[in-house]
Amino acid sequence: MKKFQMAFASSSSPDLICFSHLRWNFVFQRPQHLMSRIAKEGRVFFFEEPITSDNAVPELQVREEADNIFVATPHLPRGYGEMETNLWMKKFLNEMMDDHGIIRYITWYYSPMHLKHSHHLRPVVSVYDCMDQLSNFKGAPQELPLMEQSLLNRVDLVFTGGFSLFNAKRHLHQRVYPFPSSVDVAHFAQARDMTSEPHDQAGIPRPRLGYVGVIDERIDLELLDQIASKRPDWQIVMVGPIVKIDPASLPRQPNIHYLGGKTYEDLPRYLASWDIAILPFARNDATRYISPTKTPEYLAAGRRVISTSIRDVVHPYGVKNLVSIADDADAFIIRAESILADKAGYDAWLSRVDEFLTDISWEQTFAAMWKLVNDQFVVKDVMVTSTAYGTQA
Repeated sequence: MKKFQMAFASSSSPDLICFSHLRWNFVFQRPQHLMSRIAKEGRVFFFEEPITSDNAVPELQVREEADNIFVATPHLPRGYGEMETNLWMKKFLNEMMDDHGIIRYITWYYSPMHLKHSHHLRPVVSVYDCMDQLSNFKGAPQELPLMEQSLLNRVDLVFTGGFSLFNAKRHLHQRVYPFPSSVDVAHFAQARDMTSEPHDQAGIPRPRLGYVGVIDERIDLELLDQIASKRPDWQIVMVGPIVKIDPASLPRQPNIHYLGGKTYEDLPRYLASWDIAILPFARNDATRYISPTKTPEYLAAGRRVISTSIRDVVHPYGVKNLVSIADDADAFIIRAESILADKAGYDAWLSRVDEFLTDISWEQTFAAMWKLVNDQFVVKDVMVTSTAYGTQA
């Protein structure tokens, strides 16, 4: 990080404009972890997708969410066509940059769709942090793959949210680097010593199998239903917002509990009294390249984990015997029964977990990413300087 600051010693550190498909206050995950750390180096402008409503007038609301983090939320009337929407988004972006004096800046993309209104920008360094294969998600725009290719042709660096995604992208750009999901170990390790329960979970009997995260097309609802039916004495706790699927499609059994979304600060309190944490992901296009952030978070909380065979969970967590793998209800139940009976083996398992987690943190991930950003700036700066003096870089 010091090296990056030295690279910009001739003036103030550049601002960063982050283009995201996820809202800042939705679920605290990869974008929020990284942007919060980048904000210690300079200003971050988190540019969201528009909110539309019948009563809206075109307006950009910019709020300072935390020190050096400015969240920009466009508001547009419902019914605008694509061309009109993009014109307003570009106008909002330009106004934000003028109003806040954004002159030298880094661009950081999570969604290629934002390129439609930001293609005119000239950043000092541009990054595509490809945390998911968005084109495989439910409701993804048909043009998203084409927009992603356009973005790949423009950016300096590509980061991926896991090794499966890295293998899928590595041939599409010269500088692609894998950065799997990381964890704030100290935050989730609080769960190991917590005894007080959240009020909406305190009355749920045990044993408890718990999930925290977005509940969408990636969750294997049939698997949950079957586990609940076969073991009615077990309680399944689902913590997280329901997105892109009809709530009526969720399995409704007395031992399945949907507690809704919770703040990042409160998550350790929920995990603290689970007997097992679960990753009940379906095996479909939407989960082919995911690297669930929940995996190291569960482990840091000291929870034993069962997951379906998501590739970036199997490797490394499954092969290192840190996470149990099961793809159907019967296998899931066998794994869970084994974990519940294995009280004596918990300490040895936790020791292996802690050793593994010493090499994983958002601080380490951010530092490695930021060094690559700095190095890329140095390369571009040398090229510009050499060209200005009529030499070849």
